[in-house]
Amino acid sequence: MEQTGAQALVQTMINYGIQYVFGIPGAKVDAVFEALAHNDDPQTPRLIVTRHEQNAVFMAAAVGRLTGKPGVVLVTSGPGVANLTTGLVTATAENDPVIALGGQVPRDDLARLTHQSIPNQEILNPVTKYSVEVQDPNNLSEAFANAYQAAVDAKSGATFISLPQDVVNAKVQRPIMQHNQPMAQGVLAPAALTQFVQRIQKAHLPVILAGMRASDQATTKALRRFLQKVPLPVVETFQGAGIISHELEHLYYGRVGLFRNQTGDMLLKQADLVITIGYDPIEYEARNWNQNRKGAVINLDSVAPELTQDYQPDMTLQGNLADTIDELTNLFQDSYVLKSDTQAQLAQIKQEFDRQDTPPQRAHQNTVHPLEIVQELQKQVDDSMIVTVDVGSHYIWMARHFRSYEPRHLLFSNGMQTLGVALPWAIAAALLYPDKKIVSVAGDGGFLFSGQELETAVRLQANIVQLVWVDGYYDMVRFQEQTKYGRTAGVDFGPVDFVKYAHSFGAQGLRVDQQHSLPQVLTQAFVLSGPVIVEIPVDYSQNQQLNQELLDNPFN
Repeated sequence: MEQTGAQALVQTMINYGIQYVFGIPGAKVDAVFEALAHNDDPQTPRLIVTRHEQNAVFMAAAVGRLTGKPGVVLVTSGPGVANLTTGLVTATAENDPVIALGGQVPRDDLARLTHQSIPNQEILNPVTKYSVEVQDPNNLSEAFANAYQAAVDAKSGATFISLPQDVVNAKVQRPIMQHNQPMAQGVLAPAALTQFVQRIQKAHLPVILAGMRASDQATTKALRRFLQKVPLPVVETFQGAGIISHELEHLYYGRVGLFRNQTGDMLLKQADLVITIGYDPIEYEARNWNQNRKGAVINLDSVAPELTQDYQPDMTLQGNLADTIDELTNLFQDSYVLKSDTQAQLAQIKQEFDRQDTPPQRAHQNTVHPLEIVQELQKQVDDSMIVTVDVGSHYIWMARHFRSYEPRHLLFSNGMQTLGVALPWAIAAALLYPDKKIVSVAGDGGFLFSGQELETAVRLQANIVQLVWVDGYYDMVRFQEQTKYGRTAGVDFGPVDFVKYAHSFGAQGLRVDQQHSLPQVLTQAFVLSGPVIVEIPVDYSQNQQLNQELLDNPFN
C-alpha cells in the first residue's frame, strides 16, 4: 500500500524498535505527529509531548544512555529546530545516541526569507555526528537508517534529519528499511594483548581509569570478571559511576572530574601504569591528571584517542571493549596479586578515602550539610534505582560521595555540564522503568531550567522523587568566584517556594525544616506515588574546599 513520507518514517521507527518519540508539534511536521498518534500498529512508538524542545532532547538522550539504543525527538521548524542545539551538543559530547527529527519549510521556500525558514542542516551539523536534509520522500527511510547507525556507532552521539514539509507529505514508492545489525568490532591481535598483560605484571602500581564507554552493560560485566582475577585499584570518571560492584568495592578509589584534588587524582599521579578503559578526555582532560606524570599510559577503547601534549599513550588498543577485556582475563593463567608494600599503601589511602564520606556536625539548625543529604539519600536508594543529577555545587558532592553499584544508574552531565538535565532524564527513566522509584537531584538554580517538565511528569504519573537543594545562588559559580576574586558577581536570584510550585502542577511538595527532619521527609517522599518535590535548605559554607589545591599524597 502506498504511504506518505510521514507514514514511511513512522514505519521505519517501528522496524527499528523505537519505543518513544519526544517532542512538540507544529505545522511543518504535523503529518508525522498524526502518523504516530493515529496508528493501529501496537509497536508504534509512544508519543510523549514535552514543554520545551531542549527537554525533549534530554529525555531522548536519557533513553540512549540507559538502553544503548537511540532516543528520538521530533520538533517543528524554525525555533523548534534551533532549540535542539544545547541538547544535541550535550548528547554528542557525552556519548548518548539520539536521532533528532526537525521540520523544515517546503523545498521551494528554502531559498526564500519565509516563515520559519532557517538552514537546519548547517546549524546542527557542528553539534551532531550526522546531519542531513532529505530532498526526496523515497530517501526518508534510508536517512533514518543511516542516522540510527551513526548514532550508535562508537563514539555514540546525536544525529539530525531535516524534514521539508512537502517531503513528509509526498508519496513514497520504495520499500521501507529493515533494522540492520549493528556494526561489530573485533578483538585485538594476540601479540598486543600479550604485551598488555606483561606491562601489568611488571608494574609496581597499575591503576585503571574507567570512563564513559566502559559503563555499558557488556563492558562493565567483562571488567568486573577481569577484576575478580586481576584486582587492580580503579578510579571512575563521573560517567563511569557504578562500574564497581559491591563485591569489588575494596578496589574503588573514587571518581575524578572537575577539580584535581581527589583521592583518585593522587592515585593516578603515583601510578607507574595507568590503564584508561573507555575514557574520553571531555570527561576529565588529561592535563588534569596526566601532566608531569612519570608513569606509562595504556589506552583501551572502542575509538581512537585524541592526542595532545598531555595525552600520548604508550600503547593504544582499539577494539570491542567487552571481548578484549575477556581475552585479557584469559591470558592471566593465575590470579594476579599486587606487591605487599603496594597493598599496604593502598590500604592506607582507602581508609582515608572512606572516612571522607562522614558528614560533620551540623553548623546551623536551619540548613543541612551536603554530606548529610548524600548520606540520608544513600539509605533510601537501592541498587536498582536510577539517580539523575543536575549541574551545580550539589553535583560535585554527589559525584564525590554518593556510591552507585550499577552502571548508568547515577547519571551526570560531565562533558558539557548542562544545566536542567536531571528532571527530563528522570522522566525518561521513569518511562523505561515504571515499577522503580526514580530520583532526581538539582539545585534551585538548575531545576528551573527544566522545571516546566513537572507537568509532563504529573501527566505521565512518573514515580520521581525530585530533591531541590536550596541556597539562593548559582553556587557552583559563586564559590569559584569567591576563591578567585574574594567576591562574587551575577550569582544571586530570588526565592521560590518549591512546595507551592509542586502543588501548582498537581505534584506532591515536601520541605525539610525544623519541624520536619531530612530522614523523616525522605522516608515520606519515597512511599508517595507520582512526582514528589522535596525542598532542602543546604549549607554550602564548606564549598570553597571543593576546589582546593591537590593535597600532599599519603603515598609519599
